[in-house]
Amino acid sequence: MELAIELQKIISEHKNVQSNLGRSSLIEEIIDRQEAFVSFSGALVAWTPPESTGRSPENTYVVKYQTSQDKIDWDSKANNSLAPEVFDSLWQDAIEVLAKKKKIYELDRVVGADSNYALPVKIVSDRALTVIFADNMFRPVPNDIKQSVFANAGFTLLVLPYDKVENKLYRQSVQKRGEGEDKIVIVADMDRKLGLVYGSAYCGSAKKLIFTVMNYLLPEQGILPLHCSANEGRDGRVALLLGLSGTGKTTLSIDPRRKLIGDDEHGWSDNGVANFENGCYAKLINLNPKKEPGVYKATFGKRKYTSNGCIIENTMMYPDGTFDLDDERLTPNSRASFPLEFLDNIKEGVKGDHPQTILFLTADANGVLPPVAKLTADQAMLWFLMGYTSKLAGTETGVIKPTTTFSRFFGEPFMPRNPSDYASLLGEKIAKYKAEVYLINTGWSGGPYGVGERMDITVTRSIVNAALTGQLEDVEYEDDTLFHMMVPKSCPGVDSTILRAQNTWQDKKTYQKRADVLAQEFSDYFDKMYKGKGIAKTVEEQCPGK
Repeated sequence: MELAIELQKIISEHKNVQSNLGRSSLIEEIIDRQEAFVSFSGALVAWTPPESTGRSPENTYVVKYQTSQDKIDWDSKANNSLAPEVFDSLWQDAIEVLAKKKKIYELDRVVGADSNYALPVKIVSDRALTVIFADNMFRPVPNDIKQSVFANAGFTLLVLPYDKVENKLYRQSVQKRGEGEDKIVIVADMDRKLGLVYGSAYCGSAKKLIFTVMNYLLPEQGILPLHCSANEGRDGRVALLLGLSGTGKTTLSIDPRRKLIGDDEHGWSDNGVANFENGCYAKLINLNPKKEPGVYKATFGKRKYTSNGCIIENTMMYPDGTFDLDDERLTPNSRASFPLEFLDNIKEGVKGDHPQTILFLTADANGVLPPVAKLTADQAMLWFLMGYTSKLAGTETGVIKPTTTFSRFFGEPFMPRNPSDYASLLGEKIAKYKAEVYLINTGWSGGPYGVGERMDITVTRSIVNAALTGQLEDVEYEDDTLFHMMVPKSCPGVDSTILRAQNTWQDKKTYQKRADVLAQEFSDYFDKMYKGKGIAKTVEEQCPGK
């Protein structure tokens, strides 16, 4: 019997199944079952076990089939493979556990605001909190779902957050990979369109599994999935912002002058850009209500609890009901899940035209990249492949050494396919729809971290505004032959002397030495990860250090 049919049989025979409950009913279930508490604002507050305060990448897998294995880049550290027979055994265990639960919840939703490729998703769980999270993050089924290319190929996601894995075959399998007797498993079976979250109570495990599925499915339909935020100006010009954590993506994308299409996951098809989601899953640690008033209001704005449904996850709350958003003792990954409608200034329908501007954000702690550079299509594909930023690690004599970080497509853990699939699609769409691409360095200027200073946010905002309004399209540029990019000689509202990074360093030889080291890191990483992966020679030639 097929695995999805076996699950459906369990559901049909169970005596207490709650199917597609309304939000208020789900919230009442959560409170009655003490799955969460109600905060002063009416939001739900929940805490997970220590092993479930974030994703579990070492226990996240894709089922590997001979017929489809060539579509996935198994050399990527994010793509752990699992044999079909191991998944079958885990699934069987999971549905046997589900059958013994006192109550089962199921919810039908879709992922994708564009009905032409919206993916139907059935979420099944023993926890009402899991289902309200899915109700926040995934979209209602549209009336025209039959026009979707996935109308008859929906995905089923089974989530058992608090039941730990006890499967001998799985243990044997992961022991061969040196991972020991793990109690958590998160698996996507792309061929049979099944997902399993078993033992992870972190809400984001379900969200990111479904995001990974979309990133796998869409390129075959000619649709580019992107880990990015998107917004639209009053003139209808759409912008995409891609960047890893710490680059300022959220801060720069939420702009009162522009309507937000979405903050995390989008598809770019021949119809334009569309948000995958119905909500936001925002980080709360160090959230400043002055800098991010929208997220703060959406999370902590007072609403009647039965019509709220915002989930505040793993945040320090004191007995009087107040929160300390700077307290990391539980986790630095505290989160809030809420529907997009809780935010102001959201684009109706969360869809937009083809982007006129694409911004790649990087926080270069080496201080050698310019604050802005324009990229050709080949250069854009190269920087898209690399997904570069700096992270700050270990301290020596009071100076923190930057660590070069590459995450392909600015979201490597969720991009399972071969890299050429995504890079070539980006190049095709840039060429077809005439998008302008800019690299924005929100990192350091005048020297590396510990010597120079972080880019002034007001300067960065001026640069971003110039890019989004088309003011950088006609200025004069000069080539940077080391990093292969075009650096503007002027930018409206910005002192032209800072546009060339070396101008801000006192010691030009030290600048050149540091720039050469970073360029070599690019070259070495490209050779390690992308040689023989079908990347066009014209793209490879744009790699810094080559």
